[in-house]
Amino acid sequence: MSTPPPTAADPALTDVAEIEHALTRISYLTSRVRQHERLMALAGLPLDRAAVALLRQVADSGSLRPSELANLLSVEASHVTRQVQQLEKTGYLTRVPDPNDRRAQRIELTPAGRDAVDRVREASCRGMSVALADWSPGDLEQLATLCHRLVDDFFAHAEDEIDLTPEAPREA
Repeated sequence: MSTPPPTAADPALTDVAEIEHALTRISYLTSRVRQHERLMALAGLPLDRAAVALLRQVADSGSLRPSELANLLSVEASHVTRQVQQLEKTGYLTRVPDPNDRRAQRIELTPAGRDAVDRVREASCRGMSVALADWSPGDLEQLATLCHRLVDDFFAHAEDEIDLTPEAPREA
């Protein structure tokens, strides 16, 4: 199913462009090395960004095969394998036999891994609380609802084809 791009005649185009701009700014701010280092200092952990993303995904998804984890993170399986090996050595992850396939293994958080994820999330929430301190409870609730809706819709349409061909102007 092909989704046509918004056109200049579309009144929602300006809003969509503003949302895209805001999300780009948020992505930049949250992916900066300095921001990650600050988060790790608050959490008291020596983890790189890839390790944090992997640990959060395992925490959210539970026991996963390496291939499932790579798919969820949109990375190559070899990246996951290397990262999992490092996180096993540091005691954050463990491999367990897959109950449905004796040849396969699943990746799970250890208690130390669960503690690390909890500390990262707590530190992240503390930082967000400072930034959102002047927001009303109603605004925070609305933002949380809309953010979840946005992510759900992005996932629902992640594989849609998008027609990038400019449309001819519509006649009034």
